[in-house]
Amino acid sequence: MTDIADRAAERIDELNGDALAEHYRHDHAHGKTPADSAETCSGCGCAIPEERRIAVPGVALCTECQQDADWIAAAAKRNGRPA
Repeated sequence: MTDIADRAAERIDELNGDALAEHYRHDHAHGKTPADSAETCSGCGCAIPEERRIAVPGVALCTECQQDADWIAAAAKRNGRPA
């Protein structure tokens, strides 16, 4: 017979698993390598430095365009609109 502590531990494991799955669902870089990164920015066409391509596998934007995209997404979220 399981006691309350065992059931609580099982529930915590279940919730952690759900949270991790949700994280990976929203983490577009999960499972990507630097080889999956774009060499040029899809926003402005500038070259993406190798250091950024290594640090952010699957990157498609330079840092400046990424900052702009993040700002737009945050503003849309604040205003209750999809990004």
